[in-house]
Amino acid sequence: MRELSLNVMDVAQNSITAGASLIRLTVEEDLLEDLLSVELEDNGCGMTPEQVKSVVDPFYTTRTTRSVGLGVPLFKMEAEMTGGSFDISSEKGKGTVLTARFKPSSVDMIPLGDINGTLQLLISCNPKLDFVFTRSYRGTNGEKKEFTLATTELRQVLGGDVPLDAPDVVLWIRDYLKEQTEELLS
Repeated sequence: MRELSLNVMDVAQNSITAGASLIRLTVEEDLLEDLLSVELEDNGCGMTPEQVKSVVDPFYTTRTTRSVGLGVPLFKMEAEMTGGSFDISSEKGKGTVLTARFKPSSVDMIPLGDINGTLQLLISCNPKLDFVFTRSYRGTNGEKKEFTLATTELRQVLGGDVPLDAPDVVLWIRDYLKEQTEELLS
């Protein structure tokens, strides 16, 4: 994949397929540590220890439409190619946590891409699910900034009558993410 945000979309789709009602996405950039960390946590059906071991195999999939599952193996490969690491833990009936750590200075680092667009699409296509997106950034000056978007808070503000896939809400989410990211990276 050409952007990490596309890996995130694919892995988040696994969480949705696993029946998750809550998906947490955390993106941490740390210029001082030469680190980009992407973590996805869900409360889906989880996996057995055997499934966790198999999920990084590109020839393992739970899908019936094709016999190859590349999302998690590609994400793992992208992290490890930069000198980073990849961890996955899961518990049957509780959910899964996947963490990919990248070294941005590596020549093999692919761009993060449009992570805001990925999140916006995940929310608007799954308006009944809850998402918590946290993005943090620590620049060379050592100052750490972060912001969070939680759909549970958005629902409270909107009340029960306005769905998260309403055009005005989708545009607001897009603009909010853009403004917060610009402030974060400034």
